[in-house]
Amino acid sequence: MHRRTLSLSLYLNYFVHGIGLIILTQNMQALSQHWQTPLATVSYVVSGIGMGRLFAYFIFGKLSDRYGRKLFINIGMLSYLVFFIGMAVVTNIQVAYGLAILAGIANSALDSGTYTTFIEMGGRQGSANVLIKAFMSAGEFILPLLIASLETTKQWYGWSFMLAAVVLLINLVLLNRQKFPVRNQADAGAEATTQQLSKPRRWLASASLAGYGYTSMAVMILYTQWISLFVTNEMGYSRILAHLLLSLYSIGSITGVLVTFWLLHRGLAEAKLLVTMNACALVALLVVSYASVPWLSIIASFLFGFTAAGGMMQVGLNLFIRLYPQAKGTVTGVFFTFGSIAAFTIPIITGWLSKQSIGAAMRFDLVVGLAGLSCVVLAVWALRPTKTLAHERQQINQIDQQIVHLLNQRFETVTAIGDLKQAAQLPVLDQSREAIVLQRVAAKSQQAAHTPYLQAIYQAIMANSRAYQTARQTTPTQSKEELSHD
Repeated sequence: MHRRTLSLSLYLNYFVHGIGLIILTQNMQALSQHWQTPLATVSYVVSGIGMGRLFAYFIFGKLSDRYGRKLFINIGMLSYLVFFIGMAVVTNIQVAYGLAILAGIANSALDSGTYTTFIEMGGRQGSANVLIKAFMSAGEFILPLLIASLETTKQWYGWSFMLAAVVLLINLVLLNRQKFPVRNQADAGAEATTQQLSKPRRWLASASLAGYGYTSMAVMILYTQWISLFVTNEMGYSRILAHLLLSLYSIGSITGVLVTFWLLHRGLAEAKLLVTMNACALVALLVVSYASVPWLSIIASFLFGFTAAGGMMQVGLNLFIRLYPQAKGTVTGVFFTFGSIAAFTIPIITGWLSKQSIGAAMRFDLVVGLAGLSCVVLAVWALRPTKTLAHERQQINQIDQQIVHLLNQRFETVTAIGDLKQAAQLPVLDQSREAIVLQRVAAKSQQAAHTPYLQAIYQAIMANSRAYQTARQTTPTQSKEELSHD
């Protein structure tokens, strides 16, 4: 399995998926003219995507555990391929609605196979799931520019559909050359942690994370649906500023995804990040809902996108998957089914609230955000580790893995330094440099009691580094031959 190539193919699917999410709404006027129907009918067709997702998520998630991830990623790609090509030429509304449902099915199939695959790659691939959102955002960013270009040059609207189809076809070939990781393999540390959970705690964590699947989707849908109308009607802002707030939300979302990916890749605990980001999102939403100062609204809108839409849904899914390492596909299906229910119910609830006032509809997002934060706090509380000898040893194993990785990097640098010393005919031992290293260790040590032991460890590291440099200088030919056989 070549991780980078496989990851690129998986991400490329979500670039296309980002296009698929908005391609009907972005082409509504052209489709209305092509089908000779009012815009309301095109909107009816768009609703088919949500229906397809709602029906397929749980089924595909469960089946992917049984038949494998690659099969369902292929089903998703082929379904999207039929959708893009068919929707470009179809004239029958019933067929178009069927194609929209197929797009929802494609979304479900991709999710059931992709999120689980990244987790099964091992290492810190949970952070890779967060990056999926960035590729979706890239597709959503590029498509409107492409459509604007087609409209300006008076070209066929169908080229936007065909471009996505071509990318899918190329990626279909690339992906099917890749080998996938073993299905439902469990990380030893995660399995040991979940086995220690009592049944009540496991059920509480499961219910809370499933609830977060609903609220994390709902809070974003509600915000994007009502923010523009809310600030113009309730706050008296101009339409330009209203559109700017939505744009800043999107910029914040993309920025948040990249920062979240970096933090997780650096080893930050998912649970801590989830609680912090949801708490900050609630504060930002409170400012947007009640502060009528434009510059405050601008900052809060960016921060809300950064915290609420910066990959937190994917982080919540990662926690849920690790709770049931032998049923990753099923868990993914359950989580996104709740998200699909949110996509179906939130417009209905807020539509009813908007009859009272636009403010009531928008501020309902505070209720959803508070519910989401509550779900996260309950899940993290239920998943808190119980201190046992086995758990603490597992923690040591994970730390040792990081130390070995860093020591490998250090020895690679030692090799380069040794080569430079040999070229300059300098001695291997540099006592002044070693004294500086030991002083730096003492300065960086966070516990004074640990300092002499840390210095002793570093003395051993430096002694072995010198021995390694000396061995390479005395037997350079042999070392190169050994390296060439590895």
